Amino acid sequence: MRNKNIYNFTVGELIKILQQFPVDMPVVVSGYENGYENFYHPYVKKVIHLPENMYYDGEFQLDDNGTEVLLLEREERYD
Repeated sequence: MRNKNIYNFTVGELIKILQQFPVDMPVVVSGYENGYENFYHPYVKKVIHLPENMYYDGEFQLDDNGTEVLLLEREERYD
């Protein structure tokens, strides 16, 4: 049995959320360094593709004129 206090989503919960978006919408994730984190509720942002960026900056950046993507943003901890 999972501990609801440490995981934000189950597969079933995530599937229900994802069904609200177009099936052809791109998905990107936030990230940096190593290890794994929970993620926030998915939401839509506009990004542009910048493949020349350094790996730690990510190949996509926010841009109001960019492509709409579904963002799975990792939960940030400050402990």
